[in-house]
Amino acid sequence: MGTTPTALHTVGLPSGTLEYATYGPEGSRYPPVLFVHGAVVDHRLWEPVADLLADRGIRSVIPLLPLGAHRIPLGPGADRSPRGVSRLLREFAGHLGLSSATLVANDTGGAITQFALDEDPGFVGRLVFTNCDAFDLFPPQPFGLYFALMKRRALLRPLAEAMRWRRLRHSPLGVGLLLNDPDPDLTASVFEPLRSDARIRDDFRAFLKGIRPSELFAVTQRMSQVDLPVRFVWGRDDRCFTLTHGRRFALLFGGEAVPFVEVPGARTFVSLDQPRAVADEIAAFTVEARTPEETKVAGEASDSGSGPRQ
Repeated sequence: MGTTPTALHTVGLPSGTLEYATYGPEGSRYPPVLFVHGAVVDHRLWEPVADLLADRGIRSVIPLLPLGAHRIPLGPGADRSPRGVSRLLREFAGHLGLSSATLVANDTGGAITQFALDEDPGFVGRLVFTNCDAFDLFPPQPFGLYFALMKRRALLRPLAEAMRWRRLRHSPLGVGLLLNDPDPDLTASVFEPLRSDARIRDDFRAFLKGIRPSELFAVTQRMSQVDLPVRFVWGRDDRCFTLTHGRRFALLFGGEAVPFVEVPGARTFVSLDQPRAVADEIAAFTVEARTPEETKVAGEASDSGSGPRQ
C-alpha cells in the first residue's frame, strides 16, 4: 500500500450512501474488477492487489460496505441484514456500470456476494472467490462467539476499545488468525469507526443480528445454478476457511472443472499475505474475459509500446 491515502468517492444509492475507491485507468481496455471485503475491514484489504492490477492497466473499484469499518452510516431505516447489504452491492454495481466486471470476494464479502447472486446471478460478469464464508460457516470460530458478544449494545464499544491493544488485536480474537504479518497501523485504524461513532456501531449490530447460518447454507446450495465463469484463489494456510471448505464450495460451480488455485504462505486475507499471486490470477482471468478480437488488438498495442504494463 502506498503512503498517500487513497481518495474516496461517494455515491448515493436507493438503499444508502457508499464511499468507494478506484485504482487504474478509467479508459482501460480490460473489464473492470469489483472487490468485495468482509467485516471490520475496508478498501485497504484489497489495495495491494488493486495497485498491482493498475500497473497492468486494469481498473479496480472497491466499495466500503457497511460492515463495521465504514464511515457513512446507513441508519435504522435501511435494511442492514446480509441480504440488505447484498442489495446495496448490486445497486452499486448497476450504478457504476459494472455488469462486465470480475467480482473478487473475501471473508464475509463472500457471503454478501452469494446473497447478491441469489437475487441476480448475472449482475457481474465473472467471479473470483478467495477464502470466505459459505454453507453454514457464517462466521467461522472463534468469530462466531465474538460476533455474538458484539451484538450486545453494552459490549460492542468496549470490545472495539479493547482493540487499541496491539497484543489483543493481533491475537486470535482479533486478526491473528487472518494474516501472517499484520500492519499495526492498518489493524488499529479499521476499528476506529466502531470506537468513535455510535451510528456505525448500530449499523454493525444490525448486520450481526441478521446473520443466519442456515440461510447462507441454503443460498450456497443454490450457487450451482449460477452460470458465470468462476475461479477460486485460496490461501493454503487458513485455519478459518480451510482448503477442504474451499474445495467443497468450488464443487458447486461445476465440479472439478472449476480452477482452484492454492496460495502458499497465505491465510484468510490472502490479498495482504500474497498480493502478487492474487493479482496474477485476477489479471489472467480478466484477460480471458475479452473476445479474441479484443485480445488481438491489445496485443498489437502492447507490442507497439502503448499497452498496459504486464
